[in-house]
Amino acid sequence: MRERQHSTWVIFCFSSAGFSQAGRGSSTAASRSCILLGFDFLKLPNMAAVIIRHKHFDQEYLTTESKCIAREYSSSVAEEVKYQYQTQKRVHQVVERKMPEKYIREESMIRGPAFVVRLRSHTVFEKSAIKLFCTVEGYPTPHVKWFKDDVILDVSSGKYFVESNAGFHSLTILKCATDDTAMYTAVASNSHGQASSQASIIVKRCREEEKSTPYSWMPYQYAILPEIKYTKINITFLETFDVTFGKEGDKVTLSCKMTISPNLANLQPEALWYRDEHLLKESKWVKMESGGGVAKLTLTQLAKDDEGLYTLRMMTKGGDAVHRAYVYVDDGPPPVPRAPGAPMDIKIHDANRDYVIVSWKPPNTTTEGPIIGYFVDRCEVGTENWVQCNDSPVKICKYPVQGLFEGHSYYFRVRAVNSHGIGKPSRMSEPIAALDPTEFERLHATKLGGRLDVVTYYDDLEAEGKAPGPPSKVCASETDRTYVVLSWVSPVYHSKAPMWYYIEKLQVGAGSWQRVNTKVPIRSPRYAVFDLSEGKDYLFRVLSANIYGISEPSEPTSTITTLQLKGVPSAPGQVVATRETDTSVLIQWAPPKDPNNLIGYYIDSCVKGSKDWASANHKPHKHTRFVVHGLTTGESYVFRVQAINELGLSDESQESAPLSVRAALKLPSSPYDISLLYCDGESMVLNWKQPIHSGGAEVTDYYIDKCNVAKKTWKEVNIPPVKERLHKVGGLTAGSVYQFRVYGANVVGVGDPSTASPSFRCDAWTMSEPGPAYDLTFTEVRDDSLVVEWKPPVYNGASAVTGYFIEKCKKGSDSWSKVNESSVDHCYLKVKGLETGTSYLFRVRAENAKGVGMASTPSDPVCVRALPGIQEIQCGVDEQSGDIYLSFESCQMMEKSKFVWKKSYQEITDFSKGIAVKTSGSNSTLLFKNPDKEDLGTFSVSVTHTDGVSASYKISAEELEKMLAISYDIRNPIIPLKTELAYKILERGRMRFWLQAEGISSSVTYKFFANNKELVNCEQTKMSHDAATGIIEMVMDHFTDDSEGTFTVQIQDGRAKAQSSLVLIGDAFKAALAEADYQRREYIRVKEGPHFTEFLSVQIGDNASVTLICKVANLKKESAFHWYKDDVEVIPEVPADLTSGVCKFPLTNFSKNDVGLYKATITDDRGQDVSQIDVSGKAFDDIINELSRICGSSASELSIQCTAEGIMLQCHMKYYTEEMKIHWKQKEAKISASERMRIGGNPAMATLEVVEPTDKDKGMYTFEIVDAEKTHTRTLDLSGQLYDNAYAEFQRLKAEAYAEKNRGKVVGGLPDVVTIMEKKTLSLTCTVCGDPKPQVSWSKNDQEVEPSDQYVIALDSGKFASLTIKGVSMEDSGKYTMTVQNRFGGETVDIIVSVYKHGDKIPDIKPTPSSKRILPPTGPIVIPTTKAATPTPAPAGGKSPAPPQSNKSSAPPRGMKSPTPPRKK
Repeated sequence: MRERQHSTWVIFCFSSAGFSQAGRGSSTAASRSCILLGFDFLKLPNMAAVIIRHKHFDQEYLTTESKCIAREYSSSVAEEVKYQYQTQKRVHQVVERKMPEKYIREESMIRGPAFVVRLRSHTVFEKSAIKLFCTVEGYPTPHVKWFKDDVILDVSSGKYFVESNAGFHSLTILKCATDDTAMYTAVASNSHGQASSQASIIVKRCREEEKSTPYSWMPYQYAILPEIKYTKINITFLETFDVTFGKEGDKVTLSCKMTISPNLANLQPEALWYRDEHLLKESKWVKMESGGGVAKLTLTQLAKDDEGLYTLRMMTKGGDAVHRAYVYVDDGPPPVPRAPGAPMDIKIHDANRDYVIVSWKPPNTTTEGPIIGYFVDRCEVGTENWVQCNDSPVKICKYPVQGLFEGHSYYFRVRAVNSHGIGKPSRMSEPIAALDPTEFERLHATKLGGRLDVVTYYDDLEAEGKAPGPPSKVCASETDRTYVVLSWVSPVYHSKAPMWYYIEKLQVGAGSWQRVNTKVPIRSPRYAVFDLSEGKDYLFRVLSANIYGISEPSEPTSTITTLQLKGVPSAPGQVVATRETDTSVLIQWAPPKDPNNLIGYYIDSCVKGSKDWASANHKPHKHTRFVVHGLTTGESYVFRVQAINELGLSDESQESAPLSVRAALKLPSSPYDISLLYCDGESMVLNWKQPIHSGGAEVTDYYIDKCNVAKKTWKEVNIPPVKERLHKVGGLTAGSVYQFRVYGANVVGVGDPSTASPSFRCDAWTMSEPGPAYDLTFTEVRDDSLVVEWKPPVYNGASAVTGYFIEKCKKGSDSWSKVNESSVDHCYLKVKGLETGTSYLFRVRAENAKGVGMASTPSDPVCVRALPGIQEIQCGVDEQSGDIYLSFESCQMMEKSKFVWKKSYQEITDFSKGIAVKTSGSNSTLLFKNPDKEDLGTFSVSVTHTDGVSASYKISAEELEKMLAISYDIRNPIIPLKTELAYKILERGRMRFWLQAEGISSSVTYKFFANNKELVNCEQTKMSHDAATGIIEMVMDHFTDDSEGTFTVQIQDGRAKAQSSLVLIGDAFKAALAEADYQRREYIRVKEGPHFTEFLSVQIGDNASVTLICKVANLKKESAFHWYKDDVEVIPEVPADLTSGVCKFPLTNFSKNDVGLYKATITDDRGQDVSQIDVSGKAFDDIINELSRICGSSASELSIQCTAEGIMLQCHMKYYTEEMKIHWKQKEAKISASERMRIGGNPAMATLEVVEPTDKDKGMYTFEIVDAEKTHTRTLDLSGQLYDNAYAEFQRLKAEAYAEKNRGKVVGGLPDVVTIMEKKTLSLTCTVCGDPKPQVSWSKNDQEVEPSDQYVIALDSGKFASLTIKGVSMEDSGKYTMTVQNRFGGETVDIIVSVYKHGDKIPDIKPTPSSKRILPPTGPIVIPTTKAATPTPAPAGGKSPAPPQSNKSSAPPRGMKSPTPPRKK
């Protein structure tokens, strides 16, 4: 594409009387250009324009550059026109010289500030409101500051309100005081200059004499204006905006409707909108409307910057009306799931020619991952191209953006990054121009006369050509982690040559001075030095330069330390939650101990018991208290807080204590409508209505005061509180007139008293008619009806009450009309035919035989309109249980709400007749287990702590009869069948019996019968079902001649049942059998491989052996047979006999250890066949029963075997295992295993040992072995001579055991053979024991050894015996015998001693065969008797040595396994 060149006009405008012609260019073009700038300069008198044409590529710009800044002065009109030709020439020369040296700039950047509308002075009175305003124009947009007596105004005090909107600036003082009398100045400034405007405000005291002031512009002879009386305008809000919840990108409108009184067209209030107490102004994001009694604020496109507390102030001369509410802005959908939210509050700091510093606030990351960093984007104004400024994420919320073009304006935005991706961008910043902020400080003003000065740069003044002087006052105006913003004072410079600067840095302790800007000269006395090291010390100095040379360096700065990351703030302190409203909670917390440049806080909430944390705010909150809105009433929440700074979020605070969301408790309101129900002349019965507002807690107590009208003194009636709203006040004086008042009390305290009741005279009631009814209540309010309930009168009159009349009256009317023409005999009535939306009052009159009594106190007005979402009671039959029910779903529920069920409007309290109430959440059900005629009638339900949620239902006799029939069908259901029981012949001659039901569940159960005999689910008769298709089947593996008969299946699924039968007899059976035989033969012929002719089965021999057996056929030499247990191969001791085809696997000593899934496989190259059997569950029990039968029938008679501990009864059997079910009895009483009765045995016998028998153990003993069909019994009469003999044998064995235990013994220490050299000393030592202590003697060659000097015999402590032979000789050789003995016997030990001479070979002596001999007792054995200790009873349920066996085996049933188990290696 061909590049086009565009012409641009640069216009300089001056006020001049004689300079009337345009410069280089046509007047037409100049006029057009000036109009585009917003001013038609050529139409102004005394103005001239100099127009220069420049070339610029790619875009059309209308750019101007002005070196003239207009500054206003207060001067006379005459001075405005005093211009000289020399001044005009000087200005023209300045313009001509500067034009080629400067840049081409945008047209909007050449205007210095100018006041279009200036401030005006005012005189007001105290407490009045005043507003100063002015209009300023210029570009860049001038910034206006307000001064009071040349001191900058503090607008943070809340007294002064400053507003800026599109060049309109105002200062508002709501309530003036005398100290507000001052000169006020508005100073507007931008990069091209300053302008100011002044006005005085005089505040006078009300009704004081006029005082003069130096700021008055009037002559002193004129009086101050008379007192101004403002019209009081009252503003009442009719509709207001509430707490608002929105999402990013939504449009939200906040509006308030109000009444303004008086509504004067020329005196309308001003609507001011604030966000977090900052005044809002119109923008593309904020639109405001006001008028007609409505004030609206529209947020056109929500961003998290818009979150905050919004306040509407309707300003009037007499004050203001205020409404405020919070606006929450949630994150919009992220571009990537779980990406972070958008940052917010983008701020631009330190804008310069080629860089700006951008800061922002981090988003909350309650549910997203932690933020890794941020990307900063920029976009040049006028384009839509966003450019990413940083290549890698920056970790702190501040970033210097470099590389900007001077004079260009930019937008900025920020995006957050985490491990899931990049989040949405923030709202873009306001446009910012890349300009030198100190440029206007280098301007020089020349007074030309009149109101205008010509302002030029210092470097435009003529001076000698030389190098500039050094800069001064170099300092750091801003310090960060990696950069420092330096500023300095330029030297006095008067040369025509341009001047620039060089900056040098020095890291303290690390090298020499280094120049920072080697390539780019700096023209502004302010510069940001980047890429510094964090936490290091630096020095800086500046040099100025021009074409003539470089100055000396400036004085170095003081040591400047770059900031060092201090980390995120510490976690906030304790979090306390308190109740606010039904949907909000006030959260307060302690600030963090280490704030570290704290920005604000994020608050999270979570329902108690869950971990679903949600953000309560999405914009940092600056204070330590926050109201969390949008919570669920009655739900319990916990809260936590996080602090944030520019580095990110702190750790979470500790969670607050759980808090249930409901309104804070308050005192109840006053009771009202105190009425008299009865008086007997000494006391009165009072009733009153409960407070309208309970204060959030139940009103439980009432206090009553009385007042004798004549004495006018109030006294307490009751010290303890009254619980009911019916009380008898005693101690009254007959004939006196009394008034009463009542207080209500809840847990918070006692509320205000009620209004005093009407005056009641204490006269006894003697009328014949009844007294008034009381406590009128309403339920079942619908659009045209309601139910009125009441309580009967306290005073019945001369006879019993026979009925009631109800009267109604519209609210606001005094016309009462009867509802029922005939009386009703119960205390409720449904009133129909009412007008929807109309409020009615009701009252009740009781009737007796004497007439109709006085009316009750009128009820409160009730509006006849159904509650939104109200439902009626549903009546039906439960599909699962068949119970008849009444069910009600409440449209309102509070935390304390309860369902109250009534019959005939009397609460149901008796639940013994099969009535039950089940409540779940907002649903309540009344169940009738066994309904009958007594359950006919009207049932109603009401929900407490709601706006009158209630309903009723009438059960009629016809409806009850229908529901009873449905209930019977549900409780006695039938499973419908698609097909009846049928059969199908499968391969290998197997028979499949099956049927299909309409539908069954996975928990269905069924039984198959053949000729009334139940079949079991096993290998021969496999049973299964498919819940999806409803098919139930049984596959019979062997269909033989014995299978003829009737087959039946019984099905049960829950409570539903079904049965079907199939008769196979006669010709039908013969045909089926022939077909089965054919299929079996065909299968064997086709298969032609090894197979089982008889599958695995259990064989129990007559000798009680258990064997697994099967038969195989069609084998060849290579056929291999394997056994498996629980899929692990086992090798039997005897291999399978494949020649005979019979394979056996013996289970020796069968017990519960043999439980398992056994499998047999026969394999060769033609294929494999598998058979398996599950030896567990019922199969295990059957084996034990059969063993019990065999062993029980062949068991021997009981025999006696005495032991040292007692008498043992034995029953020899073919096999015994503890899994058998056996019983031992004495005298028909079952014996339980204990320490005295030891039940046990071994594989050859079962035993019962009676330990330490006594006479109580005599009697008939019975041993029982129980199998599946019979009990085998063996008995023994242990009494008489048999018992005596056995007992004597037991005593003998016991005595022998005792003697053996206590006789003298040699424990150890003596050798059998000793060889020793002569002249040595021989010591034979051993340890002996016995009770009593034994005697020890020594002999040599059967001759007793006498103690001597050579033979030393010793016995230490009765335990250590020794024989010491000193200086042994050859004569000492021989057999030595040691004898140890006490009265229970002892033993002798022989030691062979061989003495040899020195030098001889050591003899080889062999010990005698029996070196130890037992010595019998020396007398009869007497066992010492000790006092028998009371035996410790065996713990109940304790485990016995041989616990009794149950019918059911402990072996668990086994499931089917894979047919190809792994081979054991």
